[in-house]
Amino acid sequence: MNAGPADPSSPPPAPRTLVLGATGFLGRWLVLELLQRGEPVAAAVRDGRGGARDQDLRGWLRAHAADDAALTTVAADLTHPGLGLSPEDDALLAEVRDVHNLAARYRFGLPRAEAHAANVDGALHALHWAAGRSGLRRLVHLSGYRVGRDTAPRHPLPAAEADALYARLGAYEASKHLGDAAVRVTAARLGVPLTTVNPSSVIGHSVTGEAGQYIGLAELVRQLWSGRLPLLPGTPRTLLPVVTVDHLARFLAAVPEHDDGPAHAHTVLDPATPPLPDLIALLAEHLGVRAPRGLVPVGLVRRLPRALTGADPETLTFLSEDTYDTTSADRLAHAAGLHHPPVADVLRRWATRLVADGFGATASGPALPGRFTDLAGSRSYLVGDGVTPRFVLLHGPGADADAWHDVVARLDAPALTADLPGLGRSSPASSSSSTSSTAAEDRWLAELLAPVRSRPVLVAHSAVATTALRYAAAHPDRLAGLVLVTADAPATPGSPATPPPSHRPGAARRAARRLRTTARPAERAAVAELARTGPVPVHTVPGGPHSAYAPELAGAIAEFARSLTA
Repeated sequence: MNAGPADPSSPPPAPRTLVLGATGFLGRWLVLELLQRGEPVAAAVRDGRGGARDQDLRGWLRAHAADDAALTTVAADLTHPGLGLSPEDDALLAEVRDVHNLAARYRFGLPRAEAHAANVDGALHALHWAAGRSGLRRLVHLSGYRVGRDTAPRHPLPAAEADALYARLGAYEASKHLGDAAVRVTAARLGVPLTTVNPSSVIGHSVTGEAGQYIGLAELVRQLWSGRLPLLPGTPRTLLPVVTVDHLARFLAAVPEHDDGPAHAHTVLDPATPPLPDLIALLAEHLGVRAPRGLVPVGLVRRLPRALTGADPETLTFLSEDTYDTTSADRLAHAAGLHHPPVADVLRRWATRLVADGFGATASGPALPGRFTDLAGSRSYLVGDGVTPRFVLLHGPGADADAWHDVVARLDAPALTADLPGLGRSSPASSSSSTSSTAAEDRWLAELLAPVRSRPVLVAHSAVATTALRYAAAHPDRLAGLVLVTADAPATPGSPATPPPSHRPGAARRAARRLRTTARPAERAAVAELARTGPVPVHTVPGGPHSAYAPELAGAIAEFARSLTA
């Protein structure tokens, strides 16, 4: 159950922790972790209390069952000295003892000036502000992967060397190198207790897979899913370690409690992460797509046109065979009782979530949205209760299981939805010369319902009515009844709208073929005959005023289900 909004009449307790970059991918998970520990937190957001970012953060926290009563919001801008804080907001932070600087510009192709202002100047502004806290316990600075390995950092770097660094690495990574060195050098000079944390590639939540960041390794997964990764940059020994966002958030929250002394640096990654080719092969198998056919040296990819490779040159600097010493991070994690979850499992959950969210095109909240499973040779995407559903809903061409979301939300009973084979996120069912596509689809539905122990009402869009009716005729004891939902207009042989990025390549073509089949007079006659002679109760309802998946359908479906038990 989600926590309610904070009472505006009672001010939050004085914050002891300030999180800079609180609305970012990692920042919000850290705020969530600290609040769940009972820590009064201040979140620095650009538009301050009541602004859009503040409301978005609080809404996200409540959706994740957090009470935001102990959250203070202040308006800040790291590109300004003193963080751009007003005197009133600065006074609210008088008791802050821990400062987490997670603010950064993380985007490839950044202009150099923008990257430097946020990742170098901004890091120093955070440091100087922290140095002015009389009760400062620790500044925790989130650095970058493959950053901070020099034992004698220099700041400022001579202009010619800085220019060369930006030219070689690109604006994002170069600014992270310079920012790391600037903070380490300046903190030692000012006597600020500092911990730098260097995470590897941060992936989604270990349980739900929830992402929120879609560049870096996520972009490789997107290319894999869309069939645009024929060759993988790197070697068999290329490493791109991962760490889940919730593990990293817990680690960051624990740092001030366990680090003491002037300076610490931790590299946080899961050492069980397989080499990149094996990681991509694991995800290809999980998603039911073709793995890259081979490897291509990173140096060659750099020289090829980006239009040909699809690779951003800045991302290639992250691909190497280098390994990292995680001794200090492992020691702190052990003291804090933290353990990495099984990496293969979390990679699969994360990849599923990336696909479900359309790689950032949509967002499905904190709950695990769905799962992939094998049905009749199809790597199929399922959502909901696969054992005791009251309703099983099948979508039509051009849609996917998500089309039923508003209907399922109003049914107030366990439901199972699935992407039909070859549509949405499911691959086509296997068929041979002796097995028709119709038989393959019948077998897919039979395997979908085989684990079901209840007698559900099967709801089918009219375009899949014959499949549902054939199943009902063959297995009348497995269903309580059948609902056929008609569309607003008769199916036409035209192509459906462009499917969302979560759909597999070729889904639109297969949907159009399905629509052409549905429009045939023989198909319509078969539906009518099966509905008339079928051994289970059949109820036909029209689609809603604008869609065959209108939420108003829930009432008619639920009423039919009740009539079956009257």
